[in-house]
Amino acid sequence: MDRFDGMRAFVRVVESGSFTRAADNLGWSRTTVTQLVQQLEARLQLKLLHRTTRRVNVTTDGSAYYERVVRLLAELDDIEGNLPGAPTAPRGLLRVDVPSPLANILLVPALPAFHARYPDIQLDMGASDRKVDLIGENVDCVVRGGEIRDQGLVARQVGDLQLGVYAAPAYLAQAGTPRHPDELRDPRHRIVRYRWDGDLPYAMRKGRETAQVGGRYMLAIDDGNAYLTAGLSGLGALWLPDYMARQHVASGALVPLFTDWRIDAMPLYAAYPPNRYVSKQLRVFIDWVVELMAVHAPRQQQPLA
Repeated sequence: MDRFDGMRAFVRVVESGSFTRAADNLGWSRTTVTQLVQQLEARLQLKLLHRTTRRVNVTTDGSAYYERVVRLLAELDDIEGNLPGAPTAPRGLLRVDVPSPLANILLVPALPAFHARYPDIQLDMGASDRKVDLIGENVDCVVRGGEIRDQGLVARQVGDLQLGVYAAPAYLAQAGTPRHPDELRDPRHRIVRYRWDGDLPYAMRKGRETAQVGGRYMLAIDDGNAYLTAGLSGLGALWLPDYMARQHVASGALVPLFTDWRIDAMPLYAAYPPNRYVSKQLRVFIDWVVELMAVHAPRQQQPLA
């Protein structure tokens, strides 16, 4: 048995929770992964994994071994990648998950330039607004708006999303144009609610005045693209990042509301597990997102205390 192949197989099984997913990730057969882990356990004379018909769980010994091995493999990759004759360009598979509107409007259109710069990086990109289990699904990195509540992740802020309130002309023709955020609570008005958002009502500020805005909704939805479509269809007022609204405001499909009011920017983060080796391809991907957001959603200067 190649000791390092056994370690890699074990690490992938722990991170994915499955021999099958680990085999798919490594490009090996399930039988090979199973045999490598069994040989590793035999050599160590330790039980590293509990196997059931539904799930593979790491034992106490296996957890301690994993923490050491993942650092060892990271150091080995770093040593090999920095040898004088080693290829310097990042290469390999990178699994990321990003919000669907961010993927459609900003990231995917910019990918030709990314791949021109890094032709040896293969991206598996999930475009979703769901909560992703990075370890269980073997995802290297997620990009998400709002504060990262999972304290077990390493988060790097990559931008600030400027928010505004918008509505379709058809909706305003029916319900009237509100002049103050509080008017959205009037029974004649309604909003489209984004189900992922636990922070409603948003706070809007105008000078020293603050309004907690919300309202009655007829539709709550958990996908950003469908949320935008609902607003464009006249189903209610909605809160959007500037990058999602810009094109539709220019075309007249959306009307900005309360333009003399301000909503605090929503931070945009790239997050990854702390025990996951930060590969070259992950580092350059996050740097590229920072570079892209500097154009479309730049970080805001924090006011001095």
